[in-house]
Amino acid sequence: MNDPLNTLSRAGFEALMNRPLLTSIWHRRTHRVSRGSSVEAGSMSWASSEPRTPLTELEEAVLIAMTGCSGLTMPDRPFADPRDGKPIMAKPNLNMPGRTAGSPDNAQGTHFFLINDTGTYFLRKLPPPADGSTPEFDPETLCARAAEAKVRLLDHRLDVPEGKRDFPAYLDSNRFLSNLPGTTVLLPVVDLTRQYINGLMYLLTQPEGARPLIVDDRNLYRPAGVRKWVKSGFLNEDIKLPLGAIWAMRTQIEADLLLQNLMLTADAMGLGAWIHASLAPPIALGDPKFRADYGPMLGFDWTVPRWRPADVLRWHVPLPRYSNLRAAPVALRHDGEYLIKAMCPPNYPSMADAVDAVVAGKFGPKGIYSDEGLFARIYRGDFGSQYLHQASDYSADVIACTRDICTYIHETHGRFPAHCDTIHVPGVWLQTHHVENGYYERFFRDGLTGAHRTHDQNWHGADAH
Repeated sequence: MNDPLNTLSRAGFEALMNRPLLTSIWHRRTHRVSRGSSVEAGSMSWASSEPRTPLTELEEAVLIAMTGCSGLTMPDRPFADPRDGKPIMAKPNLNMPGRTAGSPDNAQGTHFFLINDTGTYFLRKLPPPADGSTPEFDPETLCARAAEAKVRLLDHRLDVPEGKRDFPAYLDSNRFLSNLPGTTVLLPVVDLTRQYINGLMYLLTQPEGARPLIVDDRNLYRPAGVRKWVKSGFLNEDIKLPLGAIWAMRTQIEADLLLQNLMLTADAMGLGAWIHASLAPPIALGDPKFRADYGPMLGFDWTVPRWRPADVLRWHVPLPRYSNLRAAPVALRHDGEYLIKAMCPPNYPSMADAVDAVVAGKFGPKGIYSDEGLFARIYRGDFGSQYLHQASDYSADVIACTRDICTYIHETHGRFPAHCDTIHVPGVWLQTHHVENGYYERFFRDGLTGAHRTHDQNWHGADAH
């Protein structure tokens, strides 16, 4: 690859920094055809004579930064209900470092994998600088942080064996243009479990009379382990909330927002960008049902719920031999290290232990809300300390009720969560690449933006292409 910090790369980087956001949004278009690709399309067929041109280290580093940390967030929320002055929950966040897209309760459950010609990588979430400032957005820092974030899982592209690029692995025409040599692909994967637990606790901090009765729409709408909490009056039986309606606590939305940021950034750089159907998620993550045909792929740990007769009604699983229809990915390990670890068994002895781990991560001795130094970097003066002492934590009843709900889900359905994925894969990924300029100039009136036309000159020199 080119030197990421040479003069030409810096010229391209400066052109990116000077491109207006609204220009990128207004002119955003999908460009599917990467440099070196040919297209069979009747009278609009195209045979490329260009070499494959992978992204440079700096080009990829800019994109990696778009998935990562951008400083510290602000807990700018009220502490009390203005109607009666009673405390309200003001510490819902699971993380205080900010990211380039929003996330419910700043859960940041989205992890990214990067795929290019040199291999398949997991991208670690790096912390902000020690002083809590936003990381410098310059070529040196971007490349250094990208190198630190990358964990090489495979020495090749994540892909199916030759001859298997048909459904269910790839969808329709995507198989001819997706994940080709020279392209860089970013795949989001979302751990839903931590925010599912945290979101339940936040939900149960509602005022007296407004805390809903959680019912199980996969079990005849019976109370989800909370009968005693209804009897005690902690939950209001007149407000029923099905687990299916709770679904993923909206945690999956973060991945969609990050993909949009990546698309806009790639387009602003003058690269091709394409959000489209990824490798089928069970295949990509290594579902045991598909390993014989496709291999281990990313090699996630999977768990299969024990079959029960009620599963015929609840989940339409007719016999024990089909129990793997409900298999769930629960972790990703590499060289003995957990890169992704869902908050559920078998990673924890029980769901009660998983709930306690979430609580400890927030309010325990090493939890984020026990770190006064962290909030001193967010607030001016001693306002950080005042926030920590004045804003409310979760009550014992909220935590205990959440334990009962989570325990019920796992004991009843054999996995957690049951009504959504443990680790959710949106089923799309983003491909970025250098564009096959000639194809777009030949067939389309507005096939390229100015950023596409000047990309090679700005980033690689006038004679690079």
